[in-house]
Amino acid sequence: MGRDKGLLDFGGVPLILHTARLLDPLVAEVTVVGHPSRYAKFRLRAIADDAQAQCGQGLPGCGPLAGIVTALAATRSSWNLIVACDLPYLSAKWLDWLLSCAMRSRGEVVVPRTERGVEPLAAMYRRECGVPIAAALADGVRKVSDAIEELRADFVYPREWREIDPSGLVLRNMNAPGDYEKALKWWAAESLSGSEHVRKPRGKPKRK
Repeated sequence: MGRDKGLLDFGGVPLILHTARLLDPLVAEVTVVGHPSRYAKFRLRAIADDAQAQCGQGLPGCGPLAGIVTALAATRSSWNLIVACDLPYLSAKWLDWLLSCAMRSRGEVVVPRTERGVEPLAAMYRRECGVPIAAALADGVRKVSDAIEELRADFVYPREWREIDPSGLVLRNMNAPGDYEKALKWWAAESLSGSEHVRKPRGKPKRK
């Protein structure tokens, strides 16, 4: 994309703030993994992603795997919802559904699986996953899907959430400017229709 995808503008508000507003009524606390000074003006709690310390000097970038390790090391919650900052089609209904799946799960992770493969950047992780994922990172693993291979995973599939996401867009991310343009057009249409997706959700956290 060539710039911070979380700061891309959607209706005058950065995407990361839209995402935080979706999460806020559903979870006990919303935390951004990233440089705190970058998000201070949005009044979002942020913790630094110390990828260099986790990967070691001279190693290539650790990507989102280091962010997951950082989040799980800092959390006090048994279950943790991890979402990427470049998912403009996420909805509160889908996120609430995923949380409900985790509450019934005996696995260590609850992960969507689509025709594109595993989607570990919109998934639920137990706190104890942090240790084996950190070990995988230290061993040189960089793909999140590889790092969670040895964990007890409960997979969820599009057929299970079809009624919530009939368009099949909910997990579509943005990797290029063209993706951003498509997402902007979708947002404009949602705004005209008065969709709940583009409003600031209200309410108190429902889960601890």
